Amino acid sequence: MGRILVVDDEPSMRRILVSNLRQEQHELVEANGVGDARRLLAECRFDAVITDQKMGDGEGLEVLAAVHDNDPALSVVFLTAFATIELAVESMRRGAFDFVTKPFVTEALLASAARAVEHTLLLRENERLRDTVLRLEGSSEITGRSAAIRRLREQIARVAPTNATVLIAGETGTGKELVARAIHHSSPRSSKPFVAVNCAAFTETLLESELFGHERGAFTGASHAREGLFEAAHEGSLFLDEAGEMSMAAQAKLLRVLTDGLVLRIGSTKPRQVDVRLIVATHRDLRQRAQEGLFREDLYYRLAVVPLSVPALREHLEDIPELCTLFLSQAARDLKVSPRKISADAMRALMNYDFPGNIRELRNLIERACILSTGEEITAENFPVPASVSASSDAVPRTPTALNPDHLAELIPETSDLREFLAAVETAIIQRSLKMTGGAQAEVARRLGLSRSHLSYKLAKHRIKSVTR
Repeated sequence: MGRILVVDDEPSMRRILVSNLRQEQHELVEANGVGDARRLLAECRFDAVITDQKMGDGEGLEVLAAVHDNDPALSVVFLTAFATIELAVESMRRGAFDFVTKPFVTEALLASAARAVEHTLLLRENERLRDTVLRLEGSSEITGRSAAIRRLREQIARVAPTNATVLIAGETGTGKELVARAIHHSSPRSSKPFVAVNCAAFTETLLESELFGHERGAFTGASHAREGLFEAAHEGSLFLDEAGEMSMAAQAKLLRVLTDGLVLRIGSTKPRQVDVRLIVATHRDLRQRAQEGLFREDLYYRLAVVPLSVPALREHLEDIPELCTLFLSQAARDLKVSPRKISADAMRALMNYDFPGNIRELRNLIERACILSTGEEITAENFPVPASVSASSDAVPRTPTALNPDHLAELIPETSDLREFLAAVETAIIQRSLKMTGGAQAEVARRLGLSRSHLSYKLAKHRIKSVTR
């Protein structure tokens, strides 16, 4: 049983319909025409609609249109006379669930109503399950099965349903905007705008105008008023990429928006209320920049309500085969080339590369190889991977053979934190190598079997200052 709206402009017909439907314990609501039906559909939730085709103030197709506007999952059954069977077919073409001819057989009416209610409830349950899956998995666009990527998807699933401001940290090319879009698409704001802007792409004045808008004559060249991106993203999400590059003036205005939800256009004295979920990304350490006086500390704490970290590709190399499959498919579609596959040698070359440009670099390599390769198989020669960066046979062994692991294990205190111990050992080894080479990072990288980019990453990770000669 369900809640059914019965629409007919003839009171006697409505009474007959209601009397018959009540046999199945349905909850019935009556509408005396198209206008009354529109009002009820906007105010109430129903499980099915049964409507006449011809009424004094309109047609049943108008009721169907109102249903689609308010609740696309709601099933509609039409009552039609034999003389208007073509109209019934047209209603089915436009999305009606079923039609019953008049004079109707009671059993046929009850069966159609029961199926309509069941169909509506099934569609709603499917939608609910789909939303649940999105919340649990974050987004199918975040490709990978490694522990690091699974953890990132879980974090997206937890933060997406909230309105909390999110600060996404990660190196250039790791896919921070993809994470921001996944948060938006898995949120209650998914049907509203997602607006993205790269703060590093604008000068100080242009960035303020872009974010907050301006009035006519506010500055030279402002020939007309223009709304900013905060207004454009009203009720949706605004993604600020490279937020660490914002000027102090822009930071102050951003702080005000976060504090009271008011945007003040350049040249205006009238603030405008906005409802925006802010997602921010940066490859810089904003906490450190705040300590150095380059970023407002109060703004940093407003932005870092929920911090997320996107791993560098070298931290989840096991995802490269799956990423390659995705990028090969996209390249074939976008570049209009025949499908390609990657040879075993080429895959080994990719797996042994540190990818300083992260996922963006991998995608560019795949696209270039698809364009330049002549056969169906992409070989290692199609990937211009620098030999100094990839792992090669003449590289210094990453695990020195002279090291005795058992002896090293004896040096570890029984109650120590293993991660802290290993970080301290790694720091000491790198500092010693820097001192021995006079700060020559290329030589340090060679001695330790690291790429230059990987060494730079470790220097930043452990906050090791380079030694000057």
